[in-house]
This record gives sequence, C-alpha cells and structure tokens, in this order.
Amino acid sequence: MKILRKIFLEDWLTKLIALGITLGLWFGVTGLQKPTTTRFNNVAFQPRLSNNFEITNLPVTEVALVITGDSRKIELIRPANLLVSIDLTEAQAGNQIIQLTPESVNVELPTGVKIVEIQPNKIAVKIEFVEERDINVRAETEGNLAEGFEIYSSTVLPQKVRVRAPSSFIRSLEFVSSEKINIDGRQTDFTAKQVKLNITNPNATVSDSIVDVAFRIGEKRIERLFLVPVKIDDEEKKASVILYGARSILEKTPVENLQIEAVKNDAGNYDLKLILPDELKDKVEIKQPPTFNVKK
Repeated sequence: MKILRKIFLEDWLTKLIALGITLGLWFGVTGLQKPTTTRFNNVAFQPRLSNNFEITNLPVTEVALVITGDSRKIELIRPANLLVSIDLTEAQAGNQIIQLTPESVNVELPTGVKIVEIQPNKIAVKIEFVEERDINVRAETEGNLAEGFEIYSSTVLPQKVRVRAPSSFIRSLEFVSSEKINIDGRQTDFTAKQVKLNITNPNATVSDSIVDVAFRIGEKRIERLFLVPVKIDDEEKKASVILYGARSILEKTPVENLQIEAVKNDAGNYDLKLILPDELKDKVEIKQPPTFNVKK
C-alpha cells in the first residue's frame, strides 16, 4: 500500500503536469503523422538511357502522381521541384512500352510519403542507337549582291563538323546548314565570322556550333568562244576554245592575245595547248580546251 500511495499520491501535481505534457506531445506527433492522399499534375518525366541510345519520339514529358503520407510533409512538396525518372540503361533499340509503376520509377519524396499511382502508367517510345559522323557544312545566304556581281566561291571553316544523332536522322543527313548570311548589296570579298549552325533535330549535337564563311565576290562571268589561229606545218588553221570569266575582261580580250601550241604525239596527231597571256592568268577559266586534232 505504501508503494501505491507513493506512486499515485505523493507529488501528484508534478506528475499530473508531466502526464499532460506527455499526452500533448503524443497528440502532436500523431497529428503530424495523419495520412492523406494528394494528386500532383504536370510533374516532369525523364527516362535515363545509356550514352549510345536516344528516345526519338517521347510523347510524354509530364505525368501525374498520386501520393500518400504525412499531410504536413506533403504540404511542403512543390510539383515544380519533382522529377520522375526511370532507368532504361539496359533497354535495346526498337519500339518499347515503358511501364510506369511506383516500383519502377524514381522520385525524391520525404520520408513517410510514397507513390500510390502514376498516370499515364504506360508510354510507347522508340529507342534508337546514336551514331557520330563528320558532315559537310553548307553556307546559306539571304539578299542579293550588287547588280552585275556574283559569288565566285564560299569557303566554310571548318568545312565539316562532327554530328552525334540517332541513326535514322544522321544516315539521311547530307549537310548541316548555317544560319542565313546577309549578302545584300555586296560587291567585294568578305568573311562572315561566328555564324551559327542550324540543327533541326533536338536529339542531335555538333562538335562546333559556329563557323566562319569566306566569300569571293566579283563581276558576273560569261562564256566566250574564241577561234584561235594555230600553225601546223606552215598551214594556218583555227581551233575553238571557250573561256569563262568576268564579262569586262573577256569582252576586251582580242583573239590575237591567245596562242595555241600544237605538239605532235606518238599517234601522229596534234595535241593542242592554250597559252594564256599574263593578264588573264588566275582571272579566267578554260571552259572548253582546243577541240580539234589535225593529222598530217
């Protein structure tokens, strides 16, 4: 009896206060742990693949999550900070159906909060092998040169870039285009610096995203036929030759300034070689060399 009296009657006020504090803490803790179920929409979804594969037709980039757990902890969750990922590093190329279950996905959630459901729970995707190739770069232009001028050549540096992309895309890729370079009113050589490249496939990457393009610009060119005298065994004949170059240069070039050398070959025929004067060298092209052969 003394023991019971000591337990229940002595210092009863202090013990009553302690019991009240204990009950308060217990109700507080159990209140924090009250479970609730909540749905989060528009949660980012991102599959994880090995470096050699890409998904080329991912129809879903956001999913809905139904979660349950401690209500206080769920209230602190922000959907914008969540990311639903799934490990596909062992997947092979081809059409696949991804199963989204609470067990197959990875989402960072507070302790005591778990996933009940994912919507959609199935996603059809196409997984492709990723390849790398060196692809030519083609310079694209806009606008018009000054009247009477044309582009002689355009040189891209680097001429090729390393492209990494899914096989279906890269195997059909003939070239990579630059952004359009404005040539309006130009009539002299110039170099466009730091020109960006256009890659239309979001799954494709390039080793160099910018290039330099050097343009050679000059007067519009024409073709002109010349009938050039050639002397063979004291007999004068004419050989035809077509030159290609700036109009002002070719129109002012007299036929007398051109020479043709005739050299007899082992077959008894004459090989004809056009000799350009110094003022035409590096300024015109021989579009059609002397065309006739004369047999003695």
